[in-house]
Amino acid sequence: METPVFGVVGWKNSGKTTLTERLVAEFTARGLRVSMVKHTHHNVDVDRSGTDSYRHRLAGAQEVMLAGGSRFALMHEYRDQPEFELADLLVRMSACDLVLVEGFKKTPIPKLEVHRQERAMDLLAQSDDSILAVAADCEVSGLDIPVFDLNDISSIADFIWKQTHA
Repeated sequence: METPVFGVVGWKNSGKTTLTERLVAEFTARGLRVSMVKHTHHNVDVDRSGTDSYRHRLAGAQEVMLAGGSRFALMHEYRDQPEFELADLLVRMSACDLVLVEGFKKTPIPKLEVHRQERAMDLLAQSDDSILAVAADCEVSGLDIPVFDLNDISSIADFIWKQTHA
């Protein structure tokens, strides 16, 4: 069976990271193994100038794995290749019970939209059928999908689990 994947999307500064962090903690407290994929529109660099691994990448290594006592980081250089699609990234991940994805707005995976009243942006769910629910800090009407209170983490987690394990 493929690892279930569920996305969290929303406009910039809507609270996606805070919600996904809280969901990871909730699922982990339930005894589940959860992994995360976070998309950013900025260049990612977990390395620092002058380190050995940075020097290896600069020299032309396609991949550099930095391994230590409690974790490892695999850095893969795209160079002249296009950015990986979500599916290309997921096959590189270890087995787990659920992968939460933050971002990848246009990727057709089941998603939940985070909406904040102060942002006053149009709901993505109005034009994206892959958004199955909304988590909001305000009243949301006119949608035929569930709307959760943004702070009701337990109910949001239950919904995600049911959607990915139906």
